[in-house]
Amino acid sequence: MKKTAIVTVSDVAFGGKGVARHEGKVFFIPFTAIGDQVKVEITRDKKKFAEAEVLEVLTPSPDRVEPKCHWYGQCGGCTYQHISYPAQLALKQRQVEQTLRRVGKLDEVPMRPIVPSPEPYAYRNRIRVHVTQRQVGFFAHASHELVTISRCELAEPGVNETLHDLRRAGPKDGDYTLVAEAERGRYFEQTNDAVAAEMLTLVESLVQPGHDLLIDAYCGGGFFAHRLAPKFTQVVGIEGNEFAIDNAKKTAAPNERFIVGDVAEYLSGVLAPATPATTTLLLDPPSTGLDPRVLEHILASCPARIIYVSCNPATLARDIAALVPTYRLESVTPLDMFPQTAEVEVVVSLVCTGNV
Repeated sequence: MKKTAIVTVSDVAFGGKGVARHEGKVFFIPFTAIGDQVKVEITRDKKKFAEAEVLEVLTPSPDRVEPKCHWYGQCGGCTYQHISYPAQLALKQRQVEQTLRRVGKLDEVPMRPIVPSPEPYAYRNRIRVHVTQRQVGFFAHASHELVTISRCELAEPGVNETLHDLRRAGPKDGDYTLVAEAERGRYFEQTNDAVAAEMLTLVESLVQPGHDLLIDAYCGGGFFAHRLAPKFTQVVGIEGNEFAIDNAKKTAAPNERFIVGDVAEYLSGVLAPATPATTTLLLDPPSTGLDPRVLEHILASCPARIIYVSCNPATLARDIAALVPTYRLESVTPLDMFPQTAEVEVVVSLVCTGNV
């Protein structure tokens, strides 16, 4: 028989699990909120910590709300629907700062207020679903068991229409990316158009006047490069996805140049002839963060300003730790690109201390 306990949640860790302390152990409990008193069943019991599942909410947190989705708690897509949106924002703001302090070993973190999503629901311009035995859905939490769904509360109406059409078609087994617009889905783009627009404005505000060269590493389809091109003499984008580069070239300004290839391979060649004091480096890597070779190229050249866009605070913190003290961390701005989930986008600006 599994053990049970009654605990009070005092925090929510990055990733979405509530944190409680009981009999000298730290408990990690999904689908809880700060202030919840819950009866839990222990599913994993170690010397210093335990993992548990909620059996009953005895005293609900003031932040607890009714989830909007019928499949919430089963489907693995969402983590925070049971928490009010203002409380979600406060959690993510604190989690980013805590992660930068803990992983990045930073004593001071120059945080700016988190940028909220105008729409906490119905914001996703794409979803990825799985089909098993012609049943369409998402995987359950921490498993590959399919949870059949008929709509996604996070998806835009047009995306849910595409989901409806797919279900009616009785598709073959596999994975499907569903979008409302046919041209999307061939390369990475931000999934929340409204917050992406806020991020674009933020990045533009961080550009240092008087810089000549912008290197847009992991440039995708030119999302940042096109907007920032008027502020620079030359813009060079580097991206491994050929479809994205083809798209970037279609609307490129005369001062924009795009390279198809691995950033770790091509960055040094772009940095070598550049004047570091008037160079801005924009980084928007995948969740794994920067390749060690990319960090080596940056530290060898020291472009005056780095604007780093990250979807993973832990790898961001790791990379910042490698750049400091050669760079000074100037600002950290979280953006809630993914409401109702534990994910958060972060934009940081760093200044090379040799080029101040």
